[in-house]
Amino acid sequence: MKILDCTLRDGGYYNNWDFTPEVVEAYLNAMALANIDYVELGLRNFPKAGFDGPFAYTTETFIKGLNLPKGPTYGVMVDAKTILDSGMPIEQAVNALFVDAVDSPVQLVRVAAHFHEVESSEAIIRVLKAKGYIVGYNLMQAGGKPDDIIAEKARIAASWQGLDCLYFADSLGNMDAAEVTRIVKAIRTQWQGDIGIHTHNNMAKALDNTLTAKDLGVSWLDVTVTGMGRGAGNAQTENLLAVIDRNENKYQPSAVYELVIRHFEQMQKDYGWGSSLLYFLGAQNDVHPTYIQNLIANKHYGTEEIVGAINYLSQLEGTTSYNGDVMETAISFDTAKKAVTGSNILQNKFAEKELLIISNGPSLERYLPAIEAYITERKPIVIALNAISSVAPEFIDYYCVSHNSKFLTEHEIYNSLQSPLIMPAHRFTDAELREISNEFFDYGLNVEPKQFSAENKFCTVPFDLTAAYALALAIHANAKHISLVGVDGYELGDIRQIEMIELFNHFKATAPKITITALTPTSYPIEQGSIYAPNI
Repeated sequence: MKILDCTLRDGGYYNNWDFTPEVVEAYLNAMALANIDYVELGLRNFPKAGFDGPFAYTTETFIKGLNLPKGPTYGVMVDAKTILDSGMPIEQAVNALFVDAVDSPVQLVRVAAHFHEVESSEAIIRVLKAKGYIVGYNLMQAGGKPDDIIAEKARIAASWQGLDCLYFADSLGNMDAAEVTRIVKAIRTQWQGDIGIHTHNNMAKALDNTLTAKDLGVSWLDVTVTGMGRGAGNAQTENLLAVIDRNENKYQPSAVYELVIRHFEQMQKDYGWGSSLLYFLGAQNDVHPTYIQNLIANKHYGTEEIVGAINYLSQLEGTTSYNGDVMETAISFDTAKKAVTGSNILQNKFAEKELLIISNGPSLERYLPAIEAYITERKPIVIALNAISSVAPEFIDYYCVSHNSKFLTEHEIYNSLQSPLIMPAHRFTDAELREISNEFFDYGLNVEPKQFSAENKFCTVPFDLTAAYALALAIHANAKHISLVGVDGYELGDIRQIEMIELFNHFKATAPKITITALTPTSYPIEQGSIYAPNI
């Protein structure tokens, strides 16, 4: 059995492969003290656009500048696609990325490939072996592939000269013990060499799947410290060591325990890798974990939007691989890309009226009785931002929805509402519009950075926020005053806080005569009143 820790490579998906020198030094020393067999230092890449830290490239110059303790065998990973799509002949591309092993601190190279790249990979393996490296080949997204396909790829790999280990990866994190067993058996029909496994923890089964593979004779086991890795992460180094420590004297887990407590537990809190319901749902629907990771990282989207995006992605073909364009579609939920439209039916609709905008901040429930009493007494025009179910429908005059992600995740609620919707119809598909059973008013929405205006039939706002749409609508409908409840704000430095502050500044510059007052506590720099103040 050999343990391969790939924290600096797989964990880099959370910090752009830019680990601090302090963490790197502590990590490398812990790996050596724990007697970890292989340490994968990072990826090997050609130059890419944008900033990535040193472990995205792990150049020979950079690696030679590290203080690499004796003990582990050090390695890097290269994607087959990096070489196959380089525009160079394979041998030239490999030579451009790798020196001979005798001249490098790196002795192991793993090639990660999709199933369709296997037939093109032989030359990559051949050149790396000629350079003197231990070579592993990782079959990505092995889960769900038919036995005969797995066996055929194993047969091709077996025909290559000198491949040291054939890996299979649970890239989507949806394997269980039965699936691991099935894949190992399929590989064994054609491949008699070492097998390795790389598990993901989307369904909290990474460690169990790794141990199942070990019991089946799989001898190379991938782990990362605290499971740090793309999406939900991987089998945890410390957990695997804790389990096998009962039967093995080879490894020294305590060194890794200290590393976890001193450095990685806080990093995990900051970045948020690990199994969760959302990763579980993604795995169940064969959605690549990077979609889930990016959805969670985007602070604009709540659980409802993310679940809606997962449901949307699950209906598409090809979401087992990440595609940025598909991600944008999943977030917008709008494949129609219609031109901006709208009507002026609401123009001056709120003239000389107070407009009360209700958002679903944490304070809403706390102050709900006072809010309902306020509405009963003052009789403002009341607009709810999206389908707020905690406020009784009789208190709401309009529901404002600017983004069809909310509609898709809450369409049953919208269709049960009695009050009309205000929405930009061009941002919804024809099928979605047909599902709307209640009345709606069409006011268009255009999103342009640093722009804020309320035109005759549409508005332009700087951020794709329903609050921005509602504020522009207030100008269009000529409200006398705006009151806000449940608009709590966020912590200082949160991108949502920064955007809302900028939005309020745009509003004040555009409509200085319309005053805004928050009647429940808010962290935004706007006038603060009280929902409890008497009507004098």
